[in-house]
Amino acid sequence: MRSTGFRRTFVAIGVCSSLALTASACGSGDEDAGSGKTRITVNCEPPKSAKVDRRFFEQDIAAFEKQHPDIDVVAHDAFPCQDPKTFDAKLAGGQMEDVFYTYFTDAKHVVDIHQAADLTPYVKELKSYDTIQQQLRDIYTVDGKIYGIPRTGYSMGLIYNRKLFEKAGLDPDKPPATWDEVRADAKRIAALGDGTVGYADYSAQNQGGWHFTAELYAQGGDVVDADGEKATIDTPEGHAVLRNLHDMRWTDDSMGSKQLLVINDVQQMMGAGKLGMYLSAPDNIPILVKEKGGNYKDLALAPMPGGKGTLIGGDGYMVNKKATPAQIRAGLKWLDSMFLTPGDGFLGDYARAKKNDAPVGLPEPRLFTGAADAKDQQVKKANANVPVENYQAFLDGNQSLRMKIEPPNAQQLYSVLDGVVSAVLTKKDADIDQLLRDASGKIDGILARS
Repeated sequence: MRSTGFRRTFVAIGVCSSLALTASACGSGDEDAGSGKTRITVNCEPPKSAKVDRRFFEQDIAAFEKQHPDIDVVAHDAFPCQDPKTFDAKLAGGQMEDVFYTYFTDAKHVVDIHQAADLTPYVKELKSYDTIQQQLRDIYTVDGKIYGIPRTGYSMGLIYNRKLFEKAGLDPDKPPATWDEVRADAKRIAALGDGTVGYADYSAQNQGGWHFTAELYAQGGDVVDADGEKATIDTPEGHAVLRNLHDMRWTDDSMGSKQLLVINDVQQMMGAGKLGMYLSAPDNIPILVKEKGGNYKDLALAPMPGGKGTLIGGDGYMVNKKATPAQIRAGLKWLDSMFLTPGDGFLGDYARAKKNDAPVGLPEPRLFTGAADAKDQQVKKANANVPVENYQAFLDGNQSLRMKIEPPNAQQLYSVLDGVVSAVLTKKDADIDQLLRDASGKIDGILARS
């Protein structure tokens, strides 16, 4: 599942505009023979309403075209980047761009329905490919063939309010490292009163299932087995997740009485200074400041409690199966320039971001390895304008966590798990054993049909 979008405060966007669809299909289908250039269509351009990001995107395309006068890049914008309701239809109808945005969880599906070009013969021409983290590259590798290029990645952690920690007599430099400590700290924060909530969690719109999965990974568990055929939630780890939520909600009263929350509700609480902790990726932090009234100095990030695992997600680009070899090569060059050059481009030009009052210094995305990562981090550090010390615990703790991508058929599974989490948080006498048994049966049915 998407976190909240990775381009500082820009939420990812980009399906074909109605105008583009009226004029022609999104995919260009062939080279622009009239001009002698290779023409590629790409998506995920920021909308005109995101003025700064739109300007950066246009500047970067112009710079790329100047450097590569034989390539013509035609960008399409719309909201969001990838709409699950229209994604498959666009692919099947031949309306997808030549180079198109995908979530990590889309990769295998796009390959299975034969809509992605095999990039394996071409990636040697992608200068940055070998510098990208292997676990992210693996997401777009199916049966030994490469079908996509990662653009960003995130991992879940624990955002907490340093000011409330201090007010509750807790050390803000020592965030909770176990779920028992989360529970104890949440209880002390909630005891401050005046509508203060110690810990909040999502439980609607599939977001509850998403967070249940993250918490299960943190306990060392999995949602499905290694073959992706059977549910593995009715386990000691699955019970521990739900028992912890139940006890914080009903025994400690540290989660507040209002439930069935979604991401905006929780962000509003944190931004208003009324929430101690919740799970999220680092990209929530600028949203809390820019849109919800929070302050960078009060917001800190810790790794997922428990020390066993964390959920990772992100996005990347794939290439339309109809693209010509010249278009594939042009698309890879564009990706290299736009997103995959350490310390430069749309995502990495930290000096430009700082000049335009965008936050620089958040601990993710961490896309590269080795010398490329060192360069990217060096440039980021030199232009940091947020309190990077508030995120050091997250960086240190992540090094020992198992990184796990979302399960197959994630949205369908999350819908089932939503019901489990919401029942625990709204019914004091919820039968956890029965809830997990029933959910396991439903998940097994989904997996059998996929």
